[in-house]
Amino acid sequence: MTLRVIVVMGVAGSGKTTVAPLLATALGWGYAEGDQYHPPANVAKMKGGTPLDDADRAPWLAGMAASIRGWIASGRPHVLACSALKRRYREALRQDLAEVGFVWLKGDLDRIAARMAARTDHFMPPALLASQFATLEEPADALVADIERAPEAIVADVVARLRASGQVPANAV
Repeated sequence: MTLRVIVVMGVAGSGKTTVAPLLATALGWGYAEGDQYHPPANVAKMKGGTPLDDADRAPWLAGMAASIRGWIASGRPHVLACSALKRRYREALRQDLAEVGFVWLKGDLDRIAARMAARTDHFMPPALLASQFATLEEPADALVADIERAPEAIVADVVARLRASGQVPANAV
């Protein structure tokens, strides 16, 4: 099945907001940032250092799922940056749609903690990283990308692997 939506997933600080738009550009697809779907109360909770629970995440996931359905129905392929840490979150996003796939930006806690400590422009405090790793249920069905490489190298590898597997058209930009 050809993918029409690719969710670039991983813990905070793994590089989703950097890699996902590069992947969208490489494929000639639209791009959406999952953080934009958070209601203000979620952002305030995270800024305050409190991890989100499943109830907090429900409207966030529902909003992204609705967008995914819309993109597929309208024939507008997209790349979505979204943590999608639990299997049930990924299932809520996929909605049994074969056109939705996942790319997991995988890295270790120390590397990602160093990245988060260096950034100043995000609402997610580094103190919540441990809770992200505790919540993460490693996906069995995602294309895995090691974050140790440069973002451009990650994207080139992901695009090559998606094309080789027939999941995106070989002629996509």
